[in-house]
Amino acid sequence: MRSDAGTVVDIGQVRFSYGAAPVLEDVDLRVADGEFLGLVGPNAGGKSTLLKLILGLLEPQAGRISVLGRSPRQARRDVGYVPQYPAFPRDFPISVEDVVLMGRLGLGPVVGRYRAEDRAAADAALTEVEARDFRHRQIGTLSGGQLQRVLLARALVGEPSLLILDEPTANIDQRLEGEIFELLAELNKRLTIVVVSHDIAFISGYVSRVACLNRTLVCHRTDDIDGQTISELYGEDVRLISHSHLHGAEHVDA
Repeated sequence: MRSDAGTVVDIGQVRFSYGAAPVLEDVDLRVADGEFLGLVGPNAGGKSTLLKLILGLLEPQAGRISVLGRSPRQARRDVGYVPQYPAFPRDFPISVEDVVLMGRLGLGPVVGRYRAEDRAAADAALTEVEARDFRHRQIGTLSGGQLQRVLLARALVGEPSLLILDEPTANIDQRLEGEIFELLAELNKRLTIVVVSHDIAFISGYVSRVACLNRTLVCHRTDDIDGQTISELYGEDVRLISHSHLHGAEHVDA
């Protein structure tokens, strides 16, 4: 279900601190229906905290957040989430198909049993991310790129309206990074997507806007990103070099 007003995520004047240390200060952000938004910023800039607030895992200490016109907790079933690292050990004895099926838990009337429609949804999700061929393999045998596709399928299997990804390409090489973002670009034709990344220049070739977060948040259109913008965000000297991926963005060498 999507917001009737066309706004999927609506954040206003949000503040959050861990003890006496402020992490987010007066953050405002609106994510439109169908948007592909990139969220970038330095380490400890507040990206993970903002994601947890959107997912309803934390409550803002000031301000407001709505997701799909509801509170984040109420909207959870309509949000797909791909974490940076899997929440289970890689050597856990579970198949790819069973990992994806976990994304259907709580969606049906019976707890602990998968229905025929759950298995059909898992098969469709694995097919969409091009991972069906290894659905019977153990999760620990997968490469980094294969694992990311499986985690993406697990997020998609619940048929979300909003997809959130936390640095989905942090542990894979540049070629696979391009493949994952090409896949996300296809998914964006039917889903609103928010992706956290450390590579502001790379994602600028795919996303429609970049939200730069370092305690406070400023949004930029992708064609407004330049070296000065990046220096102000990361607080260090950077230089731009050419990037070879399909969409032709620039790459940052910090």
